[in-house]
Amino acid sequence: MDCNPARSTLHRIVQAAQLRWKKCQKVLKKADPQKRAAFMERFQRLYEQLCRQERRLIYIDEAHIHRDMDLGYTWTAKNKIAWRMSDSAPLSDRINWYGAYDFGAGQCFIWNEGNCNKEHTIQFLQRMVEWLADEPGAVVIIWDGATWHRAKSVQAAAAKLGLTLIPLPAYSPDLNPIENLWRWMREEVTHNHCHQSMRQLFDACKAFIDRINAHPFQVVTRLWPKFELNPEYEKLLISN
Repeated sequence: MDCNPARSTLHRIVQAAQLRWKKCQKVLKKADPQKRAAFMERFQRLYEQLCRQERRLIYIDEAHIHRDMDLGYTWTAKNKIAWRMSDSAPLSDRINWYGAYDFGAGQCFIWNEGNCNKEHTIQFLQRMVEWLADEPGAVVIIWDGATWHRAKSVQAAAAKLGLTLIPLPAYSPDLNPIENLWRWMREEVTHNHCHQSMRQLFDACKAFIDRINAHPFQVVTRLWPKFELNPEYEKLLISN
């Protein structure tokens, strides 16, 4: 028996079995399916209130954007390697962005003041309230359970600012559409490009936000939240 079948033979076998070569998708097994379902029910009610202009839904998250490039796809000549020059920037050359996404308005806001901690989170919430201005609807913040989000001082500051805080279920980044903002930013700002300085990176990130905010419909389309859970994914959580 041939223990080293030809590639064409293997190809016929996997084709007959109707198999496809696919990138794996990560399952965060610590996520709680019941809490995820409860959050989705609550989100549906919040969305109805948003449609009646009774609420404003603001998603918040933080991201570390490095000066060095993120590798991504690009066009290149056939049989040629797409080389890109890197300055070998140290990992410390990064910007710790706070970000807010106003779902109803299709607008985004980013702010940086060093590390992400409870003091800077309070400052960010204050700047965010100024950014939101006096639009109709009580402001609801949806964010994850980061340590600085749960700090008593942050909770008190949010209450003083009139903000309602709703935590996402643990291990559920898929329920926070602002995660797609960071992915979008990296595609536009750091994919295949190493910035020469931190100032250049900062300006590029700000310019990206200004650019997308000019097209709110596109923003909402790219950052559309989940309105229902994938039953196949939730079954994996239940069975693990």
